[in-house]
Parts: sequence; C-alpha cells; structure tokens
Amino acid sequence: MTDLPDWWEPLLSKVAGAKASDFTRLPTPDEGGRSSAVLVLLGEIRPGEPDVLILERSANLRSHAGQPAFPGGASDPGDHDAVATALREANEEVGLDPDSVHVLAQLPTLWIPVSGFLVTPVLAWWREPHEVGPVDPGEVARVSRLRIADLVDPANRLMIRARMGWQSPAFKVDGMLVWGFTAGVLSTILDLAGWSRPWPTDRVEDLPASAAPLR
Repeated sequence: MTDLPDWWEPLLSKVAGAKASDFTRLPTPDEGGRSSAVLVLLGEIRPGEPDVLILERSANLRSHAGQPAFPGGASDPGDHDAVATALREANEEVGLDPDSVHVLAQLPTLWIPVSGFLVTPVLAWWREPHEVGPVDPGEVARVSRLRIADLVDPANRLMIRARMGWQSPAFKVDGMLVWGFTAGVLSTILDLAGWSRPWPTDRVEDLPASAAPLR
C-alpha cells in the first residue's frame, strides 16, 4: 500500500517471517484447542504518532474480568477465517466499522493453555479512525487508544509475576495494567518494529489480586 505511514516499516517486513516462538515459549499444538482471533489495530492519533486500540473488559465477567485486551474472541461457524473473526468481534465489542480497517497480516497462531484457545492475532491499519466505545457495558468497560510512545516509555514497563512464579512483560499506561497475552504480543511487536527502548526488566511486581488470575 502506498498510503501507509512510514512507521509501518520495518514492522511489516519483520512479521512476514515471524514464528510463534518469537511471541511465546509455549509450542502451538497440532490439534485441539478452540480457534479464536484478536485484532491488533494500529492507527495514528496524530500524523507520525502511532497508537493501538485496547479495550478493558467488564469487572463483572466470569473470566478475564477487568483485563485489558485486544478486541477479539472465539470463531463463529460463519467466520471463514481469522480476519473475519477479528473484525466481527471488534464490531460487536467496540462498534468498529470493518470498512475503516485495512488488514495487513496474520501473525502466527498462539496457544493459550489456561483458556484452551488457539489465537491468531490479525495486524491491521486503521486508515479511517472513528469514534468507538463499549457496545455492551456488561462486557466492555472502556476502550482506549494507547500511544506507542507511552508503551515504549521505560517508566511504563515492568515484569508481572503471577502466583505460580510465571513472569511476563507488562505495561502501566492510561490507568491500566496491560499484562498476559496482550502485553506479550505488544512487547514482541514493539521489538519487531524497532520501537522498543531499553527498560528495567528487573522491575518485577506481583499480579494484583484484583486482576484476573492465571489458573
């Protein structure tokens, strides 16, 4: 595409050759698991200032309560591929107009054993941003556009330690603690794009009791 902002490179070139092992240490099983997809939607708050769309799930949900996440969810029988799933879920969750989006790549499918999902992140350019927000407040508490400049700020980065001692990258941005699968994908994307800055990986905090626990 000729109308993509310059900051899309080298990210697009890097993701073309990316493997699941670039994002996680967990091998993706050859069979089993429930297919799902998430939309990694990058736009611009202002020209030359990329951002990413993140939602915060309702605190009343039975699973992933209060957790920041990419729009997305399980595949429906009518979804012909991961792109269809990601765009449908984003429309249902935050009111995203699929016609405002240009899908650029599908990232490797990743295994989340805690939920049994096989998740395909769909990378897209939000070429025509518009107002979005929770469609059902019972499912989505709020929607934010997080600036990449804030995500790469070393002051906003840390490692989160879960109850079993598992550690992973996290971000404290816009009043949210972004952790788990979402933070892991974001961290790798920042690295692939060449946006990452050195940050204190020895800054480790325990996962707050208010956050959705890892089983």
